[in-house]
Amino acid sequence: MTVGEPIKRLEDQNLLTGQARYLDDIAHPGTLEAAFVRSPLAHAAILSIDMAEALALPGVHAVYTHDDIIAQLTGNTIPADQRDWPFPETAKPVVLPKDEVCFVGEPVAIVIANSRYIAEDAAALVDIDYDPLPVVADCRDGAAPGAPTVHRAADSNIVAEFRTAYGDCDQAFASAEHIVTVSLKQHRGAGHPIEGCGVLARYDPIADLLTVWTSSQTPHKVRNALMDLLGLDENGVRVILPEVGGGFGSKNAVYPEEVVVAVSARLLGKPVKWIEDRREHFLAAIQERDQFWELEAATDAGGRLLGIRGNIIHDQGAYTLLGLNIPHNCSIAVCGPYVLPNYQMDVVVVETNRVGSIPVRGAGYPQANFAMERVLDRVAQELGMDRAEVRRVNLIPADEMPYELPLKTREGTPLIYDSGDYPRCQALALEGSGYDAFSDRQARARAEGRYLGIGLANMVKVTGRGPFESAIVRADRSGQITIYTGAMAMGQGTATMLAQICAAAFDLDPREVKVVAGDTGTVSIGIGGYGSRQTVNAGSSVHLAAQEIREKALKVAAHALEVSARDLEFVQGE
Repeated sequence: MTVGEPIKRLEDQNLLTGQARYLDDIAHPGTLEAAFVRSPLAHAAILSIDMAEALALPGVHAVYTHDDIIAQLTGNTIPADQRDWPFPETAKPVVLPKDEVCFVGEPVAIVIANSRYIAEDAAALVDIDYDPLPVVADCRDGAAPGAPTVHRAADSNIVAEFRTAYGDCDQAFASAEHIVTVSLKQHRGAGHPIEGCGVLARYDPIADLLTVWTSSQTPHKVRNALMDLLGLDENGVRVILPEVGGGFGSKNAVYPEEVVVAVSARLLGKPVKWIEDRREHFLAAIQERDQFWELEAATDAGGRLLGIRGNIIHDQGAYTLLGLNIPHNCSIAVCGPYVLPNYQMDVVVVETNRVGSIPVRGAGYPQANFAMERVLDRVAQELGMDRAEVRRVNLIPADEMPYELPLKTREGTPLIYDSGDYPRCQALALEGSGYDAFSDRQARARAEGRYLGIGLANMVKVTGRGPFESAIVRADRSGQITIYTGAMAMGQGTATMLAQICAAAFDLDPREVKVVAGDTGTVSIGIGGYGSRQTVNAGSSVHLAAQEIREKALKVAAHALEVSARDLEFVQGE
């Protein structure tokens, strides 16, 4: 078996036959179910919370608010995953608000009952007295001097301001034959996986172990946050991911609900489960974007870009859950596959009274790509050129590969395009789409009362993002080979890929290799699933670990067989 050989996916049998086990399929005796009381207002002070009527409902075990939960924790701030980007203390996400809600859907209290039906009924009986406060709904308004603040304790709604630049834009624009301007709004969106978020927590007092099953992309991130907040060591918390019904970035954060459910299970001494419904996902699961771009592009007479400059106002929502990933990636990705000699982008990151934003399906790169492609369309329009020709003259030539941009990634590493023939790629796309004959086809359709259009765009995106991924390869006494990894499988074929890489070292059928992903009890460190990173990072780790096992096995066999290890090889795992 060689890596890359077409095989049937190892994951599909269980998925297609209904044998896969998702979070809500996990049942423990005596499990209680939870519902959250959420803010109906975008911004308000919490004056009082009356739980008496909810607690009196038969079947209700507890109603916990800020004071109950925070008394069990080291603090009320969810630990930052990326600590190298400073931002205001008020922008950091909280477990539960004490006296102020900052977006519609923010959890304020948890109700725990014998069933979800009872918990929902009781949640409706929790009476919260709110005092409405001024709301910031538009990030442009939030950035204006004198604007009301998203958090009462904040001095400003501006989370960060920075410039991404290289070259000399002033000179480029001074010498340009043409200058075009583009204004863009890129609206909010969300991930909307088929399975929403959810968490089941169980505390074992005998083992002093908190076990949390959660639908997440990053189990080690969740474990680390629970360790910090509960003051536990690695042996005190285990996070396990069952099958995950889609993520797309919306599960790449530590949610307050995960922490609150875990604390509730410890307080009650019983398993507690919460499954996000679709309404809750629309209200409280993270989203992405809402950006306003103002751009200028300078070109020569032939449509070649001389420089682009402008500014972005980015809506961060009420809390900063994952650093400045989106606005930073937007600012470094505008160039895309094109030659851009001079560049300057000023970015303002602004809080609003809306759900927090983090990367969803592309992490800022699609937004930057859209901006560049709209600029090129405007250049073609202003200069009377064909859209394909404007792109062709600006694409990075194949003979300039590898091509390095004078920019750095957010980790400080160089931005290097290692390979590719972008002009040829576009030419093939144009040929395959019938682009040259499209105007005739469009005219015929128009005569029939039908409207046809054709889009044209090029894109290149960073993948394989680090800094690492873990993998342990073990051969047990039966000869079974098992991979344990911090990588997360969410439908990408991760198990098939890792098994195939491992099997190649032993000339095995990949079906004979087990893959265990997303369990912090089997591998102590891991990053998780996002950013098209699994094959490069986890795959490389599996390859290195499998080679070490192979060499060790050959040495042991050489000793037992009294031959040289150089004279041995693996054939069908033997």
